[in-house]
Amino acid sequence: MKVSRLAAAGTVAATAVLALSAPAFAHVSVQPEGVAAKGGYTVVDFKVPNERDNASTTQVEVNLPADHPLASVMPQPLDGWTVKVTKSKLDKPVTAHGEKISEAVTKVTWTADGKGIEPGFFQKFPLSIGALPEDTDSLVFKAVQTYSDKEIVRWIEPQKEGADEPEHPAPTLALSAATEAGHHGGTAAKDASHTEETAEHTTGTAAAAAADGSDTTARVLGAAGIVVGLAGVAYGVLAGRRRTNA
Repeated sequence: MKVSRLAAAGTVAATAVLALSAPAFAHVSVQPEGVAAKGGYTVVDFKVPNERDNASTTQVEVNLPADHPLASVMPQPLDGWTVKVTKSKLDKPVTAHGEKISEAVTKVTWTADGKGIEPGFFQKFPLSIGALPEDTDSLVFKAVQTYSDKEIVRWIEPQKEGADEPEHPAPTLALSAATEAGHHGGTAAKDASHTEETAEHTTGTAAAAAADGSDTTARVLGAAGIVVGLAGVAYGVLAGRRRTNA
């Protein structure tokens, strides 16, 4: 009986933990494709899951931080979605990387042309952004998710240090320390270039080795031909002498 009660209690506890942790996996979030270094450029993906069983997500709106405006914001075309980029004049122009910015992209909106994000699925919405600010460790993007039944969920609550995660946290992008590679497009591009150079070097070495092997083979065959030729000549001379003596 005690074992059965302990097993039942364990099952209830595990179910409660799963029930409490499940919503955390369904938040709208943002992650970089590679490195998001201060002062650099990167591509970020806004991951939007569908939390409803009987409605589809038909619109996603992402608001960019006004306190750290980004000079360059470019969306990637997505099949089944229409994208709108909204620019606004800043209340106070700011200077970033030696450039004065008085107008910046403040909002990007994706609207579904068809069914949108159906129940049980998620969608990634990529943005190329930069240059990333150097005076902060993170960027907060407030997102608004609209469903086909007109329900609107606002992912706009900032995470406060030392506090529990809010019910609808705003997507937050963590920034890494500035690097020289980050200023030139990130380490991923540098690594790719290095890989390409290594591949070219390896290919060239292999080709040179193959050429050397071909030359060596040709030399061996040539020497063998000379030996065979000399043997033939010697055989002909000996045969001629034998006929003369006969």
